[in-house]
Amino acid sequence: MIVSAGEALFDLFAQDESDAAGLTFDARIGGSLLNVAMGLARLGRPAGFLSAISTDLFGERLWAFLETEAIRTDLVVRTERPTTLSVVGVDLAGVPSYAFYGAGAADRSLRPEDLPAWPDAAKALHIGSYSMAVDPVGTTLANLAGDIADRCFVSLDPNVRPTIEPDMAVWRARIDRLLPSLSMLKISSEDFELLYGDADFPEIVAGWLEAGPGLVVVTRGDQGAEAWTAHDNVRIDGVRVDVIDTVGAGDTFQAALLTWLDEQNGLNAADVRALNPQELKDLLSFAARAAAITCSRRGADLPYRSELD
Repeated sequence: MIVSAGEALFDLFAQDESDAAGLTFDARIGGSLLNVAMGLARLGRPAGFLSAISTDLFGERLWAFLETEAIRTDLVVRTERPTTLSVVGVDLAGVPSYAFYGAGAADRSLRPEDLPAWPDAAKALHIGSYSMAVDPVGTTLANLAGDIADRCFVSLDPNVRPTIEPDMAVWRARIDRLLPSLSMLKISSEDFELLYGDADFPEIVAGWLEAGPGLVVVTRGDQGAEAWTAHDNVRIDGVRVDVIDTVGAGDTFQAALLTWLDEQNGLNAADVRALNPQELKDLLSFAARAAAITCSRRGADLPYRSELD
């Protein structure tokens, strides 16, 4: 089982309306880590989700969604705290922007004492996005990653959300803390620029590889993706597709990375360090094809394994 841990929320997409006195929203289940769990399940991997989910109206829908998507819920904590809501705007290029309403919400409230016992069946933990940057959940997940890193594959996608935590130093400090626990770090080029500005890119990547993860992946939108190990560096071109929006594309890429590694029996730190250039290209190509499918439809509607065969 691959466990994705972090936020679960509702994305509210404002509909075009001529009535100045009101707005109509299309509410869709979302959250980066929930999306990754969905992506893993749809790609045919045993998937679990670790988070705190509300007992409110939105939380009940989230719970039903987990069951519908065959995502294991035994690591989910129920709470009366409210569900985070995110208002999503999409520009003409299909790129989303987010405004979050979640102070004191369920998915941010997870504390160390809330955690169930880590299951023996779990072979990987994926964390990231605002759940790594806000407390108490950020510290809770960082501690968990450190506790299980010697027996479990741990991956991170920062998926930076400045509207929740605008201080990039907070994000960088949390990444630095997590590095020794990581087997894989995936980051978008946009997030790299937010976090490190015009810092020397190869130098930062080399520092990451030395500090912990055996594999670093950088996504570049329609410009493709790049992967590094201590021995190799490969790059692939982007997959052309008619973009509806890019909501969930990065989460799809992440789920597909984990799926490919699991299918190749490489979901452990030693094996990712040993990936050769052709394997790295195959890994990136599989993930890019999956992400392109998500970009071709509205919202975080991640693909099924049959769509990639």
